[in-house]
Amino acid sequence: MAEEEVQSGVLLNTDVRGSKYLNKIFPLLKRLHDDGCARDKARNRTLFYDQYVSLILLSMFSPAMQSLRAIHQASALKKVQGLLGIDRRYSLGSLSEAARVFDPQLLQGVMEELSKDLTRLVECYDPRLSKIPRLMLADGTLLKALPRLAESMWKTSRSGNPMHGWRLHCQFDLSLGVAVDMEMTDYRNSMESDEREVLKDRLQSGRCYVLDRGYLSWRLLNAIEAAQSDYVCRIKQSTIYCVAQERPVEKQALAAGVKTDLLVHIGDQDRPRSRASHAVRLVYIEALVWPRANRGSSQPAGPPEKQVLILATNMLHVPAEIIALIYRYRWSIELFFRFFKQVLGCRHLLSDDPDGVRIQCYCALIASMLLAIWSGKKPNKASWRMVGWFISGLASEQELLAHLNAPDNTGVKLAKREERWRQMGL
Repeated sequence: MAEEEVQSGVLLNTDVRGSKYLNKIFPLLKRLHDDGCARDKARNRTLFYDQYVSLILLSMFSPAMQSLRAIHQASALKKVQGLLGIDRRYSLGSLSEAARVFDPQLLQGVMEELSKDLTRLVECYDPRLSKIPRLMLADGTLLKALPRLAESMWKTSRSGNPMHGWRLHCQFDLSLGVAVDMEMTDYRNSMESDEREVLKDRLQSGRCYVLDRGYLSWRLLNAIEAAQSDYVCRIKQSTIYCVAQERPVEKQALAAGVKTDLLVHIGDQDRPRSRASHAVRLVYIEALVWPRANRGSSQPAGPPEKQVLILATNMLHVPAEIIALIYRYRWSIELFFRFFKQVLGCRHLLSDDPDGVRIQCYCALIASMLLAIWSGKKPNKASWRMVGWFISGLASEQELLAHLNAPDNTGVKLAKREERWRQMGL
Protein backbone atom coordinates (compact mmCIF):
# COMPACT_ATOMS: atom_id res chain seq x y z
CA MET A 1 0.00 0.00 0.00
CA ALA A 2 1.45 3.40 -0.97
CA GLU A 3 2.38 5.90 1.71
CA GLU A 4 -0.26 8.51 2.41
CA GLU A 5 0.49 11.87 0.85
CA VAL A 6 -1.13 15.24 1.32
CA GLN A 7 -2.03 17.54 -1.54
CA SER A 8 -3.44 20.98 -0.68
CA GLY A 9 -4.16 19.73 2.82
CA VAL A 10 -6.37 16.83 1.65
CA LEU A 11 -5.33 13.19 1.32
CA LEU A 12 -5.54 11.73 -2.16
CA ASN A 13 -8.26 9.08 -2.52
CA THR A 14 -5.85 6.79 -4.38
CA ASP A 15 -3.45 6.87 -1.44
CA VAL A 16 -5.97 6.35 1.33
CA ARG A 17 -6.25 2.86 2.72
CA GLY A 18 -9.61 1.32 1.86
CA SER A 19 -10.64 3.74 -0.89
CA LYS A 20 -10.58 1.04 -3.61
CA TYR A 21 -13.15 -0.98 -1.65
CA LEU A 22 -15.48 2.01 -1.32
CA ASN A 23 -15.16 3.09 -4.96
CA LYS A 24 -18.03 0.72 -5.80
CA ILE A 25 -20.50 2.95 -3.97
CA PHE A 26 -19.11 6.48 -4.49
CA PRO A 27 -20.25 6.87 -8.16
CA LEU A 28 -23.78 5.81 -7.18
CA LEU A 29 -23.86 8.31 -4.32
CA LYS A 30 -22.73 11.17 -6.58
CA ARG A 31 -26.20 11.11 -8.15
CA LEU A 32 -27.63 12.26 -4.81
CA HIS A 33 -25.39 15.32 -4.57
CA ASP A 34 -27.95 17.98 -5.56
CA ASP A 35 -30.89 16.63 -3.54
CA GLY A 36 -32.11 19.13 -0.96
CA CYS A 37 -30.33 22.05 -2.61
CA ALA A 38 -33.50 23.72 -3.90
CA ARG A 39 -34.18 25.24 -0.47
CA ASP A 40 -30.64 26.67 -0.33
CA LYS A 41 -31.40 30.14 -1.69
CA ALA A 42 -28.10 31.59 -0.43
CA ARG A 43 -26.12 28.76 -2.10
CA ASN A 44 -23.97 28.31 1.00
CA ARG A 45 -24.66 24.63 1.70
CA THR A 46 -21.51 22.72 2.61
CA LEU A 47 -22.89 19.28 3.55
CA PHE A 48 -24.43 17.44 0.61
CA TYR A 49 -26.45 14.22 0.52
CA ASP A 50 -23.66 12.02 -0.89
CA GLN A 51 -21.24 13.26 1.79
CA TYR A 52 -23.76 12.68 4.57
CA VAL A 53 -24.47 9.12 3.40
CA SER A 54 -20.72 8.43 3.04
CA LEU A 55 -20.13 9.42 6.66
CA ILE A 56 -22.97 7.18 7.87
CA LEU A 57 -21.69 4.26 5.77
CA LEU A 58 -18.21 4.70 7.24
CA SER A 59 -19.71 4.64 10.74
CA MET A 60 -21.20 1.21 9.92
CA PHE A 61 -17.65 -0.21 9.83
CA SER A 62 -16.30 1.64 12.87
CA PRO A 63 -17.56 0.88 16.40
CA ALA A 64 -16.03 4.22 17.47
CA MET A 65 -18.51 6.14 15.26
CA GLN A 66 -21.79 4.99 16.77
CA SER A 67 -23.23 8.44 17.50
CA LEU A 68 -23.80 11.70 15.63
CA ARG A 69 -21.21 13.44 17.81
CA ALA A 70 -18.62 10.79 16.93
CA ILE A 71 -19.38 11.25 13.19
CA HIS A 72 -18.99 15.01 13.68
CA GLN A 73 -15.59 14.46 15.31
CA ALA A 74 -14.46 11.97 12.64
CA SER A 75 -15.29 14.42 9.83
CA ALA A 76 -12.34 16.54 11.01
CA LEU A 77 -9.80 13.74 10.46
CA LYS A 78 -7.63 14.17 7.36
CA LYS A 79 -7.75 10.46 6.55
CA VAL A 80 -11.56 10.42 6.71
CA GLN A 81 -11.71 13.51 4.53
CA GLY A 82 -9.41 11.90 1.96
CA LEU A 83 -11.32 8.63 2.02
CA LEU A 84 -14.73 10.25 1.50
CA GLY A 85 -13.67 13.19 -0.66
CA ILE A 86 -14.69 15.89 1.83
CA ASP A 87 -12.66 18.94 2.76
CA ARG A 88 -14.03 20.23 6.05
CA ARG A 89 -15.37 19.34 9.46
CA TYR A 90 -19.17 19.44 9.54
CA SER A 91 -21.00 20.95 12.46
CA LEU A 92 -23.42 18.99 14.63
CA GLY A 93 -26.17 21.33 13.44
CA SER A 94 -25.53 20.49 9.77
CA LEU A 95 -25.45 16.75 10.47
CA SER A 96 -28.65 16.97 12.51
CA GLU A 97 -30.45 19.08 9.90
CA ALA A 98 -29.44 16.70 7.07
CA ALA A 99 -31.87 14.04 8.30
CA ARG A 100 -34.80 16.42 7.64
CA VAL A 101 -33.54 17.80 4.32
CA PHE A 102 -32.63 14.79 2.19
CA ASP A 103 -35.01 12.29 0.58
CA PRO A 104 -34.41 8.74 1.92
CA GLN A 105 -36.30 7.11 -0.98
CA LEU A 106 -33.45 8.01 -3.35
CA LEU A 107 -31.33 5.42 -1.53
CA GLN A 108 -33.75 2.73 -2.74
CA GLY A 109 -32.47 3.45 -6.24
CA VAL A 110 -28.88 3.11 -5.03
CA MET A 111 -29.76 -0.27 -3.53
CA GLU A 112 -31.33 -1.42 -6.79
CA GLU A 113 -28.21 -0.43 -8.76
CA LEU A 114 -25.91 -2.07 -6.23
CA SER A 115 -27.97 -5.27 -6.22
CA LYS A 116 -27.01 -5.84 -9.89
CA ASP A 117 -23.48 -6.66 -8.72
CA LEU A 118 -24.66 -9.24 -6.18
CA THR A 119 -24.08 -12.87 -7.10
CA ARG A 120 -26.08 -15.95 -6.17
CA LEU A 121 -24.48 -17.44 -3.05
CA VAL A 122 -24.55 -21.23 -3.22
CA GLU A 123 -23.67 -21.68 0.45
CA CYS A 124 -26.77 -19.76 1.60
CA TYR A 125 -29.23 -22.47 0.71
CA ASP A 126 -29.64 -26.17 -0.01
CA PRO A 127 -28.94 -27.21 -3.66
CA ARG A 128 -32.38 -28.87 -3.70
CA LEU A 129 -33.89 -25.39 -3.82
CA SER A 130 -32.18 -24.46 -7.09
CA LYS A 131 -35.36 -25.01 -9.15
CA ILE A 132 -37.55 -22.96 -6.79
CA PRO A 133 -38.18 -19.27 -7.68
CA ARG A 134 -36.17 -16.71 -5.73
CA LEU A 135 -36.96 -17.20 -2.06
CA MET A 136 -37.99 -13.91 -0.42
CA LEU A 137 -38.24 -14.10 3.35
CA ALA A 138 -40.61 -11.37 4.51
CA ASP A 139 -40.78 -10.15 8.10
CA GLY A 140 -40.65 -7.04 10.25
CA THR A 141 -38.63 -5.92 13.22
CA LEU A 142 -39.08 -3.16 15.77
CA LEU A 143 -36.68 -0.23 16.11
CA LYS A 144 -36.98 1.15 19.61
CA ALA A 145 -36.61 4.87 20.03
CA LEU A 146 -36.13 7.43 22.77
CA PRO A 147 -39.10 8.56 24.90
CA ARG A 148 -38.99 12.09 23.49
CA LEU A 149 -40.02 10.87 20.03
CA ALA A 150 -43.68 11.83 20.30
CA GLU A 151 -44.44 11.12 16.65
CA SER A 152 -43.72 7.42 17.11
CA MET A 153 -45.70 7.05 20.37
CA TRP A 154 -48.19 4.21 19.93
CA LYS A 155 -49.22 2.75 23.29
CA THR A 156 -48.18 2.39 26.91
CA SER A 157 -46.52 -0.47 28.74
CA ARG A 158 -47.96 -2.25 31.78
CA SER A 159 -46.37 0.39 34.00
CA GLY A 160 -48.04 3.19 32.02
CA ASN A 161 -44.86 4.43 30.32
CA PRO A 162 -45.25 5.44 26.65
CA MET A 163 -43.71 3.09 24.09
CA HIS A 164 -42.00 4.52 21.02
CA GLY A 165 -40.40 3.23 17.88
CA TRP A 166 -40.84 2.23 14.26
CA ARG A 167 -41.40 -1.02 12.43
CA LEU A 168 -38.98 -2.00 9.67
CA HIS A 169 -40.45 -4.27 6.96
CA CYS A 170 -37.84 -6.23 4.98
CA GLN A 171 -37.68 -8.69 2.11
CA PHE A 172 -34.59 -10.88 2.45
CA ASP A 173 -33.34 -12.65 -0.70
CA LEU A 174 -32.02 -16.00 0.49
CA SER A 175 -29.95 -16.64 -2.64
CA LEU A 176 -28.10 -13.30 -2.24
CA GLY A 177 -27.80 -13.38 1.55
CA VAL A 178 -29.01 -9.77 1.95
CA ALA A 179 -32.22 -7.77 2.26
CA VAL A 180 -33.16 -6.20 -1.08
CA ASP A 181 -36.27 -4.22 -0.12
CA MET A 182 -37.26 -2.15 2.92
CA GLU A 183 -40.14 -0.03 4.16
CA MET A 184 -40.49 1.76 7.50
CA THR A 185 -43.81 2.47 9.20
CA ASP A 186 -44.99 3.28 12.69
CA TYR A 187 -44.79 0.73 15.49
CA ARG A 188 -48.46 -0.37 15.57
CA ASN A 189 -48.65 -3.10 12.90
CA SER A 190 -52.19 -2.02 12.03
CA MET A 191 -53.89 -0.07 9.24
CA GLU A 192 -51.14 1.51 7.04
CA SER A 193 -48.39 -0.15 9.10
CA ASP A 194 -49.93 -3.64 8.88
CA GLU A 195 -47.11 -5.87 7.63
CA ARG A 196 -49.52 -7.75 5.36
CA GLU A 197 -50.64 -4.55 3.62
CA VAL A 198 -47.06 -3.32 3.29
CA LEU A 199 -45.99 -6.58 1.63
CA LYS A 200 -49.05 -6.65 -0.64
CA ASP A 201 -48.09 -3.24 -2.05
CA ARG A 202 -44.52 -4.41 -2.80
CA LEU A 203 -45.10 -7.80 -4.44
CA GLN A 204 -43.13 -8.86 -7.53
CA SER A 205 -43.57 -11.72 -9.97
CA GLY A 206 -41.34 -14.78 -10.09
CA ARG A 207 -40.76 -14.93 -6.34
CA CYS A 208 -41.50 -17.44 -3.61
CA TYR A 209 -42.53 -15.58 -0.46
CA VAL A 210 -41.83 -17.39 2.82
CA LEU A 211 -44.09 -16.08 5.59
CA ASP A 212 -44.78 -16.75 9.24
CA ARG A 213 -48.34 -17.02 10.55
CA GLY A 214 -48.43 -13.31 11.44
CA TYR A 215 -48.74 -12.69 7.68
CA LEU A 216 -51.70 -15.03 7.29
CA SER A 217 -54.30 -13.21 5.22
CA TRP A 218 -56.04 -14.81 2.27
CA ARG A 219 -56.29 -11.38 0.73
CA LEU A 220 -52.45 -11.24 0.75
CA LEU A 221 -51.99 -14.83 -0.42
CA ASN A 222 -54.50 -14.27 -3.25
CA ALA A 223 -52.50 -11.17 -4.25
CA ILE A 224 -49.29 -13.23 -4.34
CA GLU A 225 -51.01 -15.76 -6.62
CA ALA A 226 -52.31 -12.93 -8.82
CA ALA A 227 -48.78 -11.48 -9.04
CA GLN A 228 -47.63 -14.82 -10.53
CA SER A 229 -45.50 -15.68 -7.53
CA ASP A 230 -45.54 -18.54 -5.01
CA TYR A 231 -45.77 -18.63 -1.25
CA VAL A 232 -45.12 -20.88 1.73
CA CYS A 233 -46.97 -19.57 4.78
CA ARG A 234 -47.51 -21.08 8.20
CA ILE A 235 -51.20 -21.00 9.13
CA LYS A 236 -53.12 -21.34 12.38
CA GLN A 237 -54.47 -24.62 13.68
CA SER A 238 -57.95 -23.08 13.76
CA THR A 239 -58.04 -22.41 9.98
CA ILE A 240 -61.27 -23.70 8.40
CA TYR A 241 -60.93 -25.81 5.27
CA CYS A 242 -62.56 -28.64 3.33
CA VAL A 243 -60.36 -31.52 2.13
CA ALA A 244 -60.46 -32.06 -1.64
CA GLN A 245 -57.72 -34.69 -1.85
CA GLU A 246 -55.33 -36.45 0.53
CA ARG A 247 -52.03 -37.02 -1.20
CA PRO A 248 -49.63 -39.90 -0.39
CA VAL A 249 -46.57 -38.99 1.70
CA GLU A 250 -43.37 -40.29 0.10
CA LYS A 251 -40.50 -41.86 2.02
CA GLN A 252 -38.27 -38.75 1.68
CA ALA A 253 -41.08 -36.57 3.01
CA LEU A 254 -41.63 -38.86 6.00
CA ALA A 255 -37.92 -38.60 6.82
CA ALA A 256 -38.27 -34.78 6.75
CA GLY A 257 -41.09 -34.88 9.31
CA VAL A 258 -44.03 -34.53 6.92
CA LYS A 259 -47.15 -36.15 8.40
CA THR A 260 -49.95 -35.16 6.01
CA ASP A 261 -50.23 -33.64 2.54
CA LEU A 262 -53.64 -32.26 1.52
CA LEU A 263 -55.31 -30.32 -1.28
CA VAL A 264 -58.06 -28.21 0.28
CA HIS A 265 -60.71 -25.54 -0.22
CA ILE A 266 -60.03 -22.75 2.26
CA GLY A 267 -62.45 -20.54 4.15
CA ASP A 268 -66.11 -19.63 4.24
CA GLN A 269 -67.60 -19.59 0.74
CA ASP A 270 -69.99 -16.78 1.78
CA ARG A 271 -67.09 -14.50 2.76
CA PRO A 272 -64.83 -13.87 -0.27
CA ARG A 273 -62.18 -12.01 1.77
CA SER A 274 -61.66 -15.04 4.03
CA ARG A 275 -61.22 -17.66 1.34
CA ALA A 276 -58.55 -18.57 -1.19
CA SER A 277 -59.23 -17.83 -4.84
CA HIS A 278 -56.90 -20.63 -5.95
CA ALA A 279 -56.03 -24.24 -5.11
CA VAL A 280 -54.24 -24.51 -1.77
CA ARG A 281 -52.05 -27.28 -0.49
CA LEU A 282 -51.54 -27.92 3.24
CA VAL A 283 -48.42 -29.74 4.44
CA TYR A 284 -48.39 -30.89 8.08
CA ILE A 285 -44.86 -31.12 9.52
CA GLU A 286 -43.71 -32.33 12.92
CA ALA A 287 -40.80 -30.21 14.17
CA LEU A 288 -39.01 -29.13 17.33
CA VAL A 289 -40.25 -25.67 18.26
CA TRP A 290 -38.90 -23.36 20.95
CA PRO A 291 -41.76 -21.93 23.06
CA ARG A 292 -42.30 -18.19 22.97
CA ALA A 293 -40.37 -16.10 25.50
CA ASN A 294 -42.25 -14.75 28.49
CA ARG A 295 -43.22 -11.12 28.19
CA GLY A 296 -40.25 -8.91 28.97
CA SER A 297 -37.73 -11.70 28.43
CA SER A 298 -35.57 -12.57 25.42
CA GLN A 299 -35.07 -16.20 26.46
CA PRO A 300 -37.41 -19.07 25.43
CA ALA A 301 -39.89 -20.07 28.10
CA GLY A 302 -38.60 -23.65 28.11
CA PRO A 303 -36.85 -26.39 26.15
CA PRO A 304 -37.92 -27.13 22.54
CA GLU A 305 -40.94 -29.38 22.18
CA LYS A 306 -42.44 -31.29 19.28
CA GLN A 307 -45.27 -29.49 17.50
CA VAL A 308 -47.12 -29.95 14.24
CA LEU A 309 -46.80 -26.96 11.91
CA ILE A 310 -49.28 -26.41 9.07
CA LEU A 311 -47.80 -24.87 5.94
CA ALA A 312 -50.04 -23.48 3.20
CA THR A 313 -48.66 -23.15 -0.33
CA ASN A 314 -49.82 -22.73 -3.91
CA MET A 315 -46.93 -24.92 -5.18
CA LEU A 316 -48.88 -28.09 -5.95
CA HIS A 317 -46.18 -30.11 -7.70
CA VAL A 318 -43.16 -29.48 -5.47
CA PRO A 319 -42.24 -32.44 -3.20
CA ALA A 320 -43.51 -32.07 0.36
CA GLU A 321 -40.00 -32.35 1.85
CA ILE A 322 -38.93 -29.34 -0.25
CA ILE A 323 -41.85 -27.32 1.15
CA ALA A 324 -40.62 -28.22 4.64
CA LEU A 325 -37.07 -27.25 3.70
CA ILE A 326 -38.19 -23.87 2.34
CA TYR A 327 -39.93 -22.96 5.57
CA ARG A 328 -36.94 -24.10 7.59
CA TYR A 329 -34.91 -21.29 6.01
CA ARG A 330 -37.38 -18.64 7.22
CA TRP A 331 -35.22 -18.16 10.30
CA SER A 332 -32.47 -16.63 8.09
CA ILE A 333 -34.23 -13.25 8.15
CA GLU A 334 -34.19 -13.24 11.97
CA LEU A 335 -30.40 -13.76 11.85
CA PHE A 336 -30.17 -10.87 9.40
CA PHE A 337 -32.11 -8.60 11.76
CA ARG A 338 -29.64 -9.49 14.51
CA PHE A 339 -26.73 -8.60 12.21
CA PHE A 340 -28.53 -5.39 11.19
CA LYS A 341 -28.98 -4.23 14.79
CA GLN A 342 -26.03 -5.68 16.68
CA VAL A 343 -23.24 -5.41 14.09
CA LEU A 344 -24.24 -2.50 11.83
CA GLY A 345 -25.22 -0.41 14.84
CA CYS A 346 -28.93 0.16 14.19
CA ARG A 347 -29.82 -0.40 17.85
CA HIS A 348 -28.80 3.24 18.29
CA LEU A 349 -30.64 5.72 16.08
CA LEU A 350 -28.58 8.66 14.84
CA SER A 351 -31.60 10.89 14.23
CA ASP A 352 -34.91 11.74 15.90
CA ASP A 353 -36.56 12.35 12.53
CA PRO A 354 -38.38 9.49 10.69
CA ASP A 355 -36.55 10.33 7.44
CA GLY A 356 -33.26 10.27 9.33
CA VAL A 357 -34.09 6.80 10.65
CA ARG A 358 -34.93 5.68 7.10
CA ILE A 359 -31.61 6.99 5.79
CA GLN A 360 -29.73 5.11 8.51
CA CYS A 361 -31.62 1.88 7.74
CA TYR A 362 -31.00 2.19 3.99
CA CYS A 363 -27.30 2.78 4.69
CA ALA A 364 -27.19 -0.38 6.82
CA LEU A 365 -28.72 -2.41 3.97
CA ILE A 366 -26.24 -0.87 1.52
CA ALA A 367 -23.37 -1.75 3.89
CA SER A 368 -24.54 -5.38 3.99
CA MET A 369 -24.68 -5.42 0.16
CA LEU A 370 -21.13 -4.07 -0.04
CA LEU A 371 -19.92 -6.81 2.31
CA ALA A 372 -21.60 -9.43 0.11
CA ILE A 373 -20.02 -7.95 -3.05
CA TRP A 374 -16.54 -7.68 -1.53
CA SER A 375 -16.50 -11.17 -0.01
CA GLY A 376 -18.77 -13.09 -2.39
CA LYS A 377 -20.35 -14.58 0.75
CA LYS A 378 -23.24 -13.86 3.06
CA PRO A 379 -22.38 -10.83 5.24
CA ASN A 380 -21.12 -11.82 8.67
CA LYS A 381 -19.45 -10.28 11.68
CA ALA A 382 -16.00 -11.65 10.81
CA SER A 383 -15.97 -9.97 7.37
CA TRP A 384 -17.36 -6.75 8.83
CA ARG A 385 -14.62 -6.77 11.48
CA MET A 386 -11.83 -7.33 8.91
CA VAL A 387 -13.07 -4.54 6.62
CA GLY A 388 -13.23 -2.20 9.62
CA TRP A 389 -9.71 -3.12 10.68
CA PHE A 390 -8.44 -2.60 7.13
CA ILE A 391 -10.04 0.84 6.77
CA SER A 392 -8.68 1.87 10.18
CA GLY A 393 -5.18 0.59 9.32
CA LEU A 394 -4.99 -2.35 11.72
CA ALA A 395 -5.07 -4.99 8.93
CA SER A 396 -3.10 -5.06 5.71
CA GLU A 397 -4.65 -5.53 2.29
CA GLN A 398 -3.08 -9.00 2.08
CA GLU A 399 -4.67 -10.01 5.37
CA LEU A 400 -8.05 -8.71 4.25
CA LEU A 401 -7.85 -10.55 0.93
CA ALA A 402 -6.75 -13.74 2.69
CA HIS A 403 -9.86 -13.54 4.89
CA LEU A 404 -12.24 -12.71 2.03
CA ASN A 405 -10.86 -15.55 -0.11
CA ALA A 406 -10.83 -18.15 2.66
CA PRO A 407 -13.09 -21.17 1.91
CA ASP A 408 -16.41 -21.22 3.70
CA ASN A 409 -16.94 -24.52 5.51
CA THR A 410 -20.23 -23.47 7.12
CA GLY A 411 -22.31 -25.94 5.11
CA VAL A 412 -19.97 -28.83 5.93
CA LYS A 413 -20.05 -28.01 9.62
CA LEU A 414 -23.83 -27.69 9.67
CA ALA A 415 -24.23 -31.00 7.85
CA LYS A 416 -22.03 -32.74 10.41
CA ARG A 417 -23.99 -31.18 13.25
CA GLU A 418 -27.29 -32.29 11.73
CA GLU A 419 -25.91 -35.82 11.37
CA ARG A 420 -24.94 -35.87 15.05
CA TRP A 421 -28.44 -34.73 16.02
CA ARG A 422 -29.96 -37.52 13.92
CA GLN A 423 -27.67 -40.10 15.49
CA MET A 424 -28.83 -38.91 18.93
CA GLY A 425 -32.46 -39.23 17.85
CA LEU A 426 -33.18 -35.51 18.17
